[in-house]
Amino acid sequence: MKKNIKLKILIDLGMTCTLLASMSYLLIGEKAHEWIGMSLLFLFLFHQILNYRWYQTIFHGTYTIMRIIHTIINILMLASILGLAVSSVILSRYIFDFLPNIGLTPFCRKLHMVSAYWGFVLMAAHLGLHWNMIPVLFSKTGIKIARKKKFSLLMNWIGLCIAIYGCFAFHHYDLFSYMFLKKQFVFFDVNRPLPLFFLDYLSIMGTFIWLFHRKRHCSNFAPQNFT
Repeated sequence: MKKNIKLKILIDLGMTCTLLASMSYLLIGEKAHEWIGMSLLFLFLFHQILNYRWYQTIFHGTYTIMRIIHTIINILMLASILGLAVSSVILSRYIFDFLPNIGLTPFCRKLHMVSAYWGFVLMAAHLGLHWNMIPVLFSKTGIKIARKKKFSLLMNWIGLCIAIYGCFAFHHYDLFSYMFLKKQFVFFDVNRPLPLFFLDYLSIMGTFIWLFHRKRHCSNFAPQNFT
């Protein structure tokens, strides 16, 4: 049991790291971007396999508002990953360069952009909805996380500060334009140090994690077996 939980934690951490790294694209190079993106897709696939019970429960039980939100986010996230997988193969210049050109490059560039940025936001939202499960998972592996009131209050304030900074970073990088195809190309500031870029995007993730965690925390609904 503990091995399975540790594997889930490692895969989730790997997905978070590869997700952040894949968003840097030109800053890390196109070849590295392809391999990191492919790693993310494989980790996501393993994540689905380990959480297969969610698919068994999707047509069972009562659907409250919060469960509907969970389900919509999961389905949209699956759709975004599928869009990334298809567009990645067609746009690939390294891993799948042996495949013939089928003339869908312009469409796939748009699909890849929309899928990537929506996937980024949806994965953060998904993580926020399941944030309460993290201390439980760690406790089952023997790692205890402090639950004292003062510590929890401090972490809440830190989370709020990260969320506020993430809002500014979201606006600065203009992610809204990429999510709704108001811009056709992503701008990268090549003078921005890579660690700071990751810090900015991590804070954007933190914004959606904090928002959806608060939404989940304010609800009395406690869904089970969600991916």
